[in-house]
Amino acid sequence: MKLELRYARAPDGVAAFEELFRMSYRRLARLLFRITRDFARAEEMASEAFWRLHSSPPSRNINLEGWLYRTGLRLALDHLRNERRRARYEALASPFGGAPGPDESLEQTEERERVRGVLGKLKREQAGLILLRAEGFGYAEIGAVLKLKTTSVGKLLARAEEAFRKEYIQRYGKPGS
Repeated sequence: MKLELRYARAPDGVAAFEELFRMSYRRLARLLFRITRDFARAEEMASEAFWRLHSSPPSRNINLEGWLYRTGLRLALDHLRNERRRARYEALASPFGGAPGPDESLEQTEERERVRGVLGKLKREQAGLILLRAEGFGYAEIGAVLKLKTTSVGKLLARAEEAFRKEYIQRYGKPGS
């Protein structure tokens, strides 16, 4: 990606915006899919992040890719929290006292659902660190996306992983037990 597109205000003109879209959309959608496990929802959130950039561009020079990833990550984590809240309300409203159906029981036993639930409980920054690292981002890229010093990313990532581990064990016990 051209440097002037990565570190700039909002892209001026259709061609610049299209180039930014072409260079960043797939990677952003792939990251959001890892969170939502729903291709359509991930693409919708990636499109929403680009729409927000287009309709309300940042007022100062920033890393536009980082801005897009932060916006998309926030949209996805908010979605997880909303889904968890909706499931809790639906369980309370169930005429049978919230007993899960066969599909819900199967989902609850799957590891990825546990991981998503734990990620939803972490602070946004911690969840973002873990997800970006899992997506293959390097420390410098993570620092740029989350506006952190590159030298701090390793320590913050270790803390985030420890918080994840503690939350997982607190919720589900040790993995495999």
